[in-house]
Amino acid sequence: MSALAPTRTRLDNGVVVLAKQSTVTPAVTLQLAFTGGGAADPADLAGLASFVARTIDRGTASPAGTRTADQIADILEDRGVSLSAGVSRHVLTLTTTVLREDLDAMLGVIADVARHPSFPADEVETRRREIVTTIRQDDDNPMVVAHHAFLAMLYGADHPYGRPLRGTVESVGRITRDDLLAFHRSQVTPGVMSLVLVGDVDAARATEAAVRAFGDWTPGSPARAGAPAGPAIPAVVAPSTRQRRVVSMMNKAQADIAYGFPGIAINDPDYAACLLMNNVLGEYAIGGRLGDSIRERQGMAYYVSSALDANLTPGPLVIRAGVNPGNVDRALASIDEEVARFIADGPTEQEVRESRQYLIGSMPRNLETHEGIAGFLQAIELFGLGTDYDVRVPALLNAVTRDQVHAAARRLLDPARATVVVAGPYSGTLA
Repeated sequence: MSALAPTRTRLDNGVVVLAKQSTVTPAVTLQLAFTGGGAADPADLAGLASFVARTIDRGTASPAGTRTADQIADILEDRGVSLSAGVSRHVLTLTTTVLREDLDAMLGVIADVARHPSFPADEVETRRREIVTTIRQDDDNPMVVAHHAFLAMLYGADHPYGRPLRGTVESVGRITRDDLLAFHRSQVTPGVMSLVLVGDVDAARATEAAVRAFGDWTPGSPARAGAPAGPAIPAVVAPSTRQRRVVSMMNKAQADIAYGFPGIAINDPDYAACLLMNNVLGEYAIGGRLGDSIRERQGMAYYVSSALDANLTPGPLVIRAGVNPGNVDRALASIDEEVARFIADGPTEQEVRESRQYLIGSMPRNLETHEGIAGFLQAIELFGLGTDYDVRVPALLNAVTRDQVHAAARRLLDPARATVVVAGPYSGTLA
């Protein structure tokens, strides 16, 4: 795989511009990111960042004039493009793909949306109804309910990771237009913005376009310039004993399990070893060891896998499974058994080798599209991994030994301290 080698430029107001030229198609993917995601939500307004993302493109009001939601939609439709806004725990993003000749015009529209959203009252109420509908659908889905309850138990109500990213029906109902405007003023600023341009545009033109669209944007308060958004995130305290919870949803056909532990931050020295450990445990092929044992050989699960969310702060390592209600106890016992066996014996050399090959080999596939490259470049900027990270990944993974993967398992896994949630038509008592 050849190096991405993007060009990185910081404008005078703090905006970071990452440009990667690719002439495969005459198009350019643009992605703006602000480090002001759900972690910046006030404790009593969970879902505020998500609400902002849902309403930021519904109208603008700048010194140059105003645009309604319909006018913005018409401009996008005339150019044959769409604009998507999204939010994660730490980032709010705006993404679109445009033709090369439309770059300046569309970057101007996106800059207007990012810099001058007006959050019209009628649009706010429309979006609120849509968000509440989505939350109620989530509240009726055992898989989502189990995951939310797991995070709430593992992190607690005082931790941003313990609150639903979309919020609750109650918290979304409390959010006002003034709250949206206040969040935008404090979190969506040039000092914490990165702009990625991937496609048929050279670095010089990309930077010039960025200067025209964002160069006159005055930075916010000095405390926000180049700093992660929101209040300091509390430290994660690992449970000292096993935690259990059952969320009864007796009208459902399937029970969903969320089982896991606090994980690590992405800048942890053991990150590569933990990545390989998780891949062996429940990510590789049809679900690693967990999938081979519980789904394939025992036939107890509709799905089973593990995921490691290494983030700016330690995210969870969570094992998720969907099972027949009658198999909940057996499935949990099997998860305990596989986790305990991994702690005791560690991985085999073959498992480490195959997982290493899988992770290294999957990177080029993830970078086959402009959108994939843009997302990758935003991630390395957020986490401070360096613009040569794609080149360094194979060496980082190849340097990890079997003993280091085993040590990672002993560090993170322990059935006696697992947090376990079951949601669905289950009436038993968890062991």
